[in-house]
Amino acid sequence: MSSPRRVLIFDTTLRDGEQSPGCSMNLAEKLEMAGALAELGVDIMEAGFPIASPGDFEAVREISRTIRGPVICGLARCNDADIDRAWEALQHAIRPRIHVFLATSAIHREFKLRMTTDEIVARAVAGVQRAKRHCDDIEFSPEDAARTEHDFLCRVVEAAIDAGATTVNIPDTVGYATPQQMGATIAMLRNRVPNIDRAVISVHCHNDLGLAVANSLSGVENGAGQIECTINGIGERAGNCALEEVVMALRTRHDFYGCETAVNTRRLVPTSRLLSSITGMQVQRNKAIVGRNAFAHEAGIHQDGMLKERRTYEIMAPEDVGFQKTDLVLGKHSGRAALADRARALGFELTGDQLQRVFDDFKRLCDKKKEVYDGDLIAMIEGRLSESPRDEWQLIAFEVASGSGRRPMARLTLRRGAQEVTEESADGDGPIDAAFLAAERITGLKLHCKDFQVRSTSLGHDAQADVTLEIEHEGKTYRGRGVSTDSVEATVKALLNAANRIASGAV
Repeated sequence: MSSPRRVLIFDTTLRDGEQSPGCSMNLAEKLEMAGALAELGVDIMEAGFPIASPGDFEAVREISRTIRGPVICGLARCNDADIDRAWEALQHAIRPRIHVFLATSAIHREFKLRMTTDEIVARAVAGVQRAKRHCDDIEFSPEDAARTEHDFLCRVVEAAIDAGATTVNIPDTVGYATPQQMGATIAMLRNRVPNIDRAVISVHCHNDLGLAVANSLSGVENGAGQIECTINGIGERAGNCALEEVVMALRTRHDFYGCETAVNTRRLVPTSRLLSSITGMQVQRNKAIVGRNAFAHEAGIHQDGMLKERRTYEIMAPEDVGFQKTDLVLGKHSGRAALADRARALGFELTGDQLQRVFDDFKRLCDKKKEVYDGDLIAMIEGRLSESPRDEWQLIAFEVASGSGRRPMARLTLRRGAQEVTEESADGDGPIDAAFLAAERITGLKLHCKDFQVRSTSLGHDAQADVTLEIEHEGKTYRGRGVSTDSVEATVKALLNAANRIASGAV
């Protein structure tokens, strides 16, 4: 029996994924996410687009210096400045890759680049050759390849490989392709490009029609050896191919695809939760693989089948992707060691100070709730991890009043650093609106709310409220998150979390 074919997983969460509106990350968050991706076992990590901004450059440079395991990749357009800047950021990586790209479709040639086919080929070759002077591992992407004429696509791919490209990526940049079309394109390249055996074929599919995973799998079925994807499928517009979905499809249907990856699938749920915590973009409940309902069964027929034989309605074990068998955890008599062990099982490594703060929160929560669930614990930990010991504003106390026939009011008491306590009151259209106005008066910040979401962390009327919001201040968007059994207190905590990000300059 022949050994399974190995498919490389190219994660672009930190580059294409971060371009998703509302998903920008600061340096510390990118480093934390990069560490999680390395632990997940991705083969290649696209750390950013170094010339795009000083922040992107710094992130790629620091990831190159500190992250070990995956190939570290930086994106560059096919011009000298981009390529040299990418190498400057990547030069400390043990295994660096420069990823150069240039649009090739007729619509891009005519309206964006205003270049002929000969000029495109010459520019692509020059870009690959310049990148090759810096390192051996070079990826070339003909942007919008799925809408590029086959004859020209073959020509530019062959030229890029001759120039030194070791990976050729075939992007469905706008999510236009169908699975049959994507598979046929990969098969066509394998049949018509004479030097194609000298490079790995990659696929990079967007999800505008909801076909990114299907298109990527079709590419693999027809010979692609690398899939470009993101955690939770985040990315431009409708997003990218979801890493967790495509990896588990290859694993679960190994009988069909005959492929394997190096991904540690038990890290999928913790990594998904970490990204949601960092970006504030929650995963929908019915999301495949990592959604809260992915392994939930409510229909009586399904429950009966599950009790008799789990495989009747589950094609994967929840433990294989990182879910725990039991959701109910711990109690008021549980100790610090038990809490740390449970946090570790959920994907969190807490330092001594972090553990103590979470433990204090846990004990207070146990006094309010009889049953503490994994969801409660996850929200509590993520809330603490989003804070900084140097936070400028801290909540001391709050009070709200609301009811029929009276004007809603909120009173906040805050401490600023080590300074004196400040108290302010405000009326509003409701207690939440009043809390916003009171926070503005104390902090002196104009807090324009662009998005406000409240969700339950677990079951029951005593469940904690998990509030995430986006605040616009001076043209920039800042995220905030707060958790409490009191939804107003959770909102105030989220407000202050955003205000502290504004004060620190972190988005």
